[in-house]
Amino acid sequence: MMRIALFVLTNLAVLIVAYIALGILGVDSVLKENGVDMDLGNLLVLSAVFGMAGSFVSLMLSKWMALRSTRARKITEPRGEVEGWLLETVRQQAKAAGIGMPEVAIFDSQTPNAFATGAKRNNALVAVSTGLLSTMKRDEVEAVLGHEISHVANGDMITLTLIQGVVNTFVIFLSRIIGHFVDRVVFKTERGYGPAYWITSIIAQIVFGILASTVVFWFSRRREFRADIGGAKLAGAASMIGALERLKSGVGGESLPKDMAALGISATGKKTIARMFSTHPPLEERIERLKRAQY
Repeated sequence: MMRIALFVLTNLAVLIVAYIALGILGVDSVLKENGVDMDLGNLLVLSAVFGMAGSFVSLMLSKWMALRSTRARKITEPRGEVEGWLLETVRQQAKAAGIGMPEVAIFDSQTPNAFATGAKRNNALVAVSTGLLSTMKRDEVEAVLGHEISHVANGDMITLTLIQGVVNTFVIFLSRIIGHFVDRVVFKTERGYGPAYWITSIIAQIVFGILASTVVFWFSRRREFRADIGGAKLAGAASMIGALERLKSGVGGESLPKDMAALGISATGKKTIARMFSTHPPLEERIERLKRAQY
């Protein structure tokens, strides 16, 4: 129920922001005044507003949504030695990476996992699962934390948000052009738009959206390699490799909601064509890259 509410709230926020932006820009139609020809300028503005709005609203709400969807508890006052050590480790790594101290949280899950999110490098959130703390050695936990701190320091959240926004923009833009073509050329609609425009646009947007997602996933996999290197630099290559090895042997079950799986460190990726739609490379490949890397 909570996840449904979060989904509805996010989409409502996107619509509100988009319609306000379109009103300010004076864009109310993708057709020219004659009601026949497509106004590509207006269409591009509309596509950019809706394409970028969804990504940035999700980014701005990411910490709030992450805490609620995982039911993570932020550590304000450490409860015991482990939480005190966790806070101090994150503090030291954040200082070494040149970013502000992130908020730190723990979420209940038997599967070892961790994630980082947030709209700003100096106001991020790093969270770890109870399973990660109980199954990994401390130097391996430090490596996982270093991986997540590196995501924040590298600006991965904002980078992927920009890429997703640009991809969304072109998906909307191209799907509307195809819808216009089918409506005018195939169904011979003379003025305004008939049902063919809307049906074709929706189908084209779904198809283009699936294809375009592979671009976002490709960038996401590249950022994972970079974060692994960052974790190795902050906690040691042996510890980072050890952490990934333990994840390889211990991944079993989904510890994060599906809409947050891309944020987690323990996603395994694929070796088949399905890899194109994976946010993470295979753990074996990540380990091999670390072994070959020069620090």
